[in-house]
Amino acid sequence: MKTIDIILAIALLLLVSGCKQGADKNDLPRIAIAGIAIESSTFSPAVTHEEAFRARVGEDVFSYYPFFSPDSGLIDRAVWLPTLRGHAMPGGIVTREAYESLVTKTLDMLKETLPLDGLFFDIHGAMSVQGLDDPEGDMIIRVREVVGTNVLISTSMDLHGCVSPRLAQNSDLITCYRLAPHEDALESKKRAVTNLLQRLESGKGKPKYKAWIPVPILLPGEKTSTRVEPGKSLYAQIPSVLTPEDDKVIDAAIWMSYPWADEPRNHGVVMAYGDDQEAVGKAAETLAKQFWNVRKQFEFVAPTTYLDDALNQALASDKKPFIISDMGDNPTAGGAGDVTWTLHEIFKRPEFQRRNSKSLIYASIPGPEVVKQAFEVGVGGQVDGMVGALVDDRSAPPFRLRGEVTAIKEREGNNEAVIKRGNVQVIVTEQRNAFHYERQFTDLGLNPRETDILVIKIGYLTVELYEMRNDWVMALTPGGVDQDLTRIPYQRINRPMFPLDPDMEDPDLSARFIPLSDEIKR
Repeated sequence: MKTIDIILAIALLLLVSGCKQGADKNDLPRIAIAGIAIESSTFSPAVTHEEAFRARVGEDVFSYYPFFSPDSGLIDRAVWLPTLRGHAMPGGIVTREAYESLVTKTLDMLKETLPLDGLFFDIHGAMSVQGLDDPEGDMIIRVREVVGTNVLISTSMDLHGCVSPRLAQNSDLITCYRLAPHEDALESKKRAVTNLLQRLESGKGKPKYKAWIPVPILLPGEKTSTRVEPGKSLYAQIPSVLTPEDDKVIDAAIWMSYPWADEPRNHGVVMAYGDDQEAVGKAAETLAKQFWNVRKQFEFVAPTTYLDDALNQALASDKKPFIISDMGDNPTAGGAGDVTWTLHEIFKRPEFQRRNSKSLIYASIPGPEVVKQAFEVGVGGQVDGMVGALVDDRSAPPFRLRGEVTAIKEREGNNEAVIKRGNVQVIVTEQRNAFHYERQFTDLGLNPRETDILVIKIGYLTVELYEMRNDWVMALTPGGVDQDLTRIPYQRINRPMFPLDPDMEDPDLSARFIPLSDEIKR
C-alpha cells in the first residue's frame, strides 16, 4: 500500500471513530445539577444573605462532588450540565432577596441547558426564607416549570431536612443521609446520582409509586445520632426493606426534620419508592412504625447538664481534653455563633485565673475589633476590646476581652487571633465560624489534645472531635438552637407532636401514595 493510501486510511478511521464517539455522546442522557443548601433557624435573630452561600456555577460545581472524577465510572455515563450549587453554613433565616436571586440565576442557567433528561437536585431541606413557607418545595416547582414534567429529578437531602408533599410529588427519586454525624454525605449524593442514571439508562423512567408518611416526631440531632441506639438500628434497617435487584423498592429514607424552624412541614417523614405498590407501601410503613415505636428511647448522645455543672466536672476530671459542647449557640445547627453568655460565665470562675490551674480553650467568638488589634500589635502584644453579641445579645451583652495575643492567622475573609487571659485562650474570629477539625486548632499553635478543657460552640461532636475527646458533656446553654424544645415558642408546627405532647395518641402511619410528577402540583 502506498504511503498516501495509508494516510488516507488512517484519516478515514479517525473520522469514523470521531463520528462514532460523537454519536455515542449524543445518545447519553443530558443531566443538569442544581441546588441551594442551608439549615436555618427561625428562632435566631441572625439573617443569612446571598454571599453566605458561596455559590459555584458551571464547571466549578463539580468541586463539590469527588465521585465525578475522570475514573469514577459516572462522568462518562451522561452529559453533565452543572448550573448553580450554593451551600451556606447553618444560620438564620434567609432574606427573600437572596433566595430570589439564587433561584432566578439557577432557572436562567437551567434554560440554557434544555432539553434535559434528568436533574440532580442537591439540597439540604431545612432552609427558611423570609415570608415564604417550604422554600425547597417552592424552588422545585419553579424548576419544573422550566424543565417540564418529563425530566427525571433525583433529590438528595440531609436527614435533618423537611419533606413537604409538594417536594415529594415533584421529586421522582428522593433520598437522604443515613448517618449522623453525616459521614455518608457523599455516599448519599452518589446514590441519588446512580439511581437517576439507572432509571434513565434502563428506559424505565419514573418509579411508579412513591409512599410518603408523616411521623409526628420532632427531635434535635443531638438526640438522634446514629452512633447510638435507637438511631443506629433504625437507620441500619433501611437496606433490609429495599429490593434494588428488581426495582420493587429502589430506595427508602427517614427524615428526622429540623426543630428550630416553625413551619407545618417540620416533622419526621418516611418515604419509599419503586415499581411495586404493595412493596413500596410496606417498606415505608415498616420504617415509620419502627420510628414511632422507638420515639421514647431517643436521648442526648452524651451526658447533658447546665454549664456550671459541666465546668465543675471538667475541673474535677483528670482526663484531657475534657470537651464541653456549648449547644445553645451551635453555628452548625443554625445558631448565630456570637452569643457571649458562656464566655461571661467562664471568666466569672476564679479557677481559670490562678497559677497552675487547668487550661481552657474557647472556640470561638466573633470579634473583628479585637482581631484587628491583634494583627496591629502582633504576637506578644496586648489587646482590649469587645467581642460577640453583634447579632444575638438576648442572653448577654458583648464581652470585654483583655489579654495577650498568642497567635494570629490570616484566613481569606476571616482572620483569627488567640487571646490569652489567665489560663483561658479564646479564639476570636472576624466572622462567625464553626470549629470541627483538629487542624483548626493546630494552625493557631494550639494543642487541643494536651489542653485540659475545650469549650466549643457545637452540639454532637464531629468525627475528629469525637475521636479526640477523653471525656465530654453537652451544656444546655442559651441561643438560637435551644436544645430544650419545650422552651421554644412554636406557633405553626402541626400538633400534637412528640415530645411536646408526650401523651398523644398513636398516629396513622399508613402509606400515603404521592402522585407522580406528571403534572405540576402546588
